[in-house]
This record gives sequence, C-alpha cells and structure tokens, in this order.
Amino acid sequence: MLGCDDARVCGPPMGNQLALSMLRTQVAIIGAGPSGLLLSQLLHLDGIDCVVLEARSREHVEARIRAGVLEQGTVELLTKARADQRLRRECLVHHGFELIVAGRRTRIDLAALTGGSVTVYGQTEITRDLIEARLALQGKLLFEAQDVGIQDFAGRRPRVRYRHQGRDHELECEFIAGCDGYHGVCRTSVPESAHRIYARVYPAGWLGVLSDTPPVADELIYVNHVRGFALCSMRSTTRSRYYLQCALDERVSDWPDERFWRELQSRLPPAVAATLVTGPSIEKSIAPLRSSVLEPMRFGRLFLVGDAAHIVPPAGAKGLNLAAADVRTLHAGLVEYFQARGTELLDQYSPRCLRRIWKAERFSWWFTSLTHRMSENEFEQRMQLAELDYLTSSVAGMTTIAENYIGLPDDAAPIASAPPEDCSGGPDQMRAGQCR
Repeated sequence: MLGCDDARVCGPPMGNQLALSMLRTQVAIIGAGPSGLLLSQLLHLDGIDCVVLEARSREHVEARIRAGVLEQGTVELLTKARADQRLRRECLVHHGFELIVAGRRTRIDLAALTGGSVTVYGQTEITRDLIEARLALQGKLLFEAQDVGIQDFAGRRPRVRYRHQGRDHELECEFIAGCDGYHGVCRTSVPESAHRIYARVYPAGWLGVLSDTPPVADELIYVNHVRGFALCSMRSTTRSRYYLQCALDERVSDWPDERFWRELQSRLPPAVAATLVTGPSIEKSIAPLRSSVLEPMRFGRLFLVGDAAHIVPPAGAKGLNLAAADVRTLHAGLVEYFQARGTELLDQYSPRCLRRIWKAERFSWWFTSLTHRMSENEFEQRMQLAELDYLTSSVAGMTTIAENYIGLPDDAAPIASAPPEDCSGGPDQMRAGQCR
C-alpha cells in the first residue's frame, strides 16, 4: 500500500534503511512540474510503474507562477490524465484575442479563421490539480529529494541517486524522463560532445504583475507601442495578469505598483486604459526573453522533456503546450515499449518532437519580433509596422497568426535529417563522441 506521510513526501511508507536504500521502478521522472506530473499520471493509468523526484517542496512547486494559455491538445491530454475536473469548471475559453498597433485595434478571430480556440487556466492550477490527481491514486511522488544524480543512462539499467529525509537512496529503472527544467540535473548530465544547443537571447525582459482585479477585457490584448510591448491577460474573471516589456538590467524593486499601473495605462489606448482596474500586486517578477533548443532530446535511456530541452519567449504562449506535446509523444513510446516491447515510437521521440518544437520556436520568435520594440533603428521600426499593417489587413495574414496561436496539428512524420546525430544508439555511440 502506498501512502502520503505529509506535504513533502508521497510514496512508499517509511520502512527500514535497507528497504529504502535500493529501489526499482520502470520509469524515473525527475521534476514535479506539469510535464513530470502529467507523464507520471498517464503512465500510472496505463499500469506503468514510475517514481517522481522533486528537489523543491510541495509548497514551492504549487506556488510557482507561470503561463496560462492552453492549446486544445493540452486540454485533451489533461482530460486523458483525469485531471481536468476543476479546469472544466473554472477555465475561460477564448475564441480570439486583440492586437493593438499604433493605437489601431484588430481582433484576431480564432474561431472564424481556424475553427479553434484556446483555454485560459493558470499553470499553477494545473500543477495543483495534477498533484491532487497523483495523490488520489497514491502515486510515488517525493518532494525535497536532494543531491539527485543520474547515472548509466547510456546503458540498459540507468540509476538515480538521491538523498531524502536524511537517507541516501538509489533507484534503478529502465528509463529516465528529465522533466526538471533548463537548470536541472538531467540536462546538465549530458556530455557536451553529445548535444548541440541553438539559442538566442533577446534584448528585453517581461515585467509581470498578478493582481486580484477584474481583467481589463474579456480576451487577451497584445500591444505594440513606441514605449514597448504590453500584454493584458488573466487567470480568471477576478484575477488579472499584466506584462510590460522592460530592460534586462531593471529590477523588481524599480517598479512599485504605482509606477507599473501608470506605465501600463500609457501603453494602452485611452478607451482601454479608462476601464483598467488597478490594485495591489500579489506577485511581481521580471523574466528574460530567450529561445533555446537542445538537440537531440534522447541520450540512450534518458529523455529530455519540456524546458530541459527547449525554451521559448512567452509571447506565443507555447512553453507549457510544447512540454505537454513532449509528454504525449514520450508516453506513447513508453506504452508501446512496456506493453508490446516495441521501440519504434521511442526511437522517433527526438526527431518527432523537434519538428513541432522548431515550428513553435519560429512562431514565438516571429511574434515576439513583431510585437516588441527591439531596435532603435528607424528603418527596422518602419518595417515592423508595415508587416503588422499587412498582417492585420489580410485574411491570409491573420489566419497565419491564428493557426499558430491555437497550436499546429500533431504531425507524426519526423524531420528527414536533424543534426546533430541522435544519441539514441546507446553507450558505444556516446563514448565514441559520435553525437556532435
């Protein structure tokens, strides 16, 4: 019988040192963010044993503020994981959003242009729902697992070592899913010779404020303004999320609430600014804008998932949705392996995921470049405005935006060739340094 002793540890009940020092599972999942929790829930429902190890406390994980715009495929995956009950009750379904350029307002009608929509539901809420779903099934979920290290993932029996509640443990498994983010141990454990990173850092950051105030509009508003980008978003009908483009060297302390609200109002058209309800911020942070892709995403029996393999600037709302797509692909491959001993889907994990990732990276880069003030060069600024004028005056242009915004359909066909070489071949290939 599995149990949950407290908010920090959920898994096998405490026993003697020998019983806990050597453990076995089929899939070790590192990281209890949405991707790790979602993968563990789906695997559990298919009868595949897994353990989730998370370095932070449950309280910390549940308090992290992240994005909140979900593609339909992500909602469907949460439904499959039986973690959608509260989402269905509390989410907001949006059939469009507004794009404001030089004071001119254009609504991108997602439903009319594509027949699709997006769902607004905070990532914080998704994390809480998934934790509750795992606990309801007595899932093996360990918080505050310290000194996590992964070993032998190029061979047939990977191992994970960690320290929990003062005891050292070793977990033997068949596969490791690295869902622990850009700075996590899984990504940093891959030899530099085995992968390649493609990255761009943008000359701007996002200052975000969360407030218990009603949203300024029923749908999201993206603003291209001479003073910089702004976004009016929400988490519910009573909680708003607002963003301002800011310099990379600015600090949260430079932005008291009064300054933030005043600057936001200055970037909105007067008619919109007049309806803005201000109030105390309950969270405020500055995030840099960057793009990053690590290739390949598989190294022997280690699979990188979500932010461990790719980062997108937030303007396109693709981060969580890309992570969910990775989970969907990896889950299918693991089910095929454990239920039919097939490896075709696992072998295609990296190229299949990367094809979708690069399309999402392209849209996020493009949409960020369109909506942000990135250059003081007047010619480039005029080109930006001309492109926005074309896009918002053309059905074809608006359809391009809408198709990418709601999420491109899943495409099972892998890219024909994707340098560097995939390191799925095992230990000999990795030791020989054949993965550039």
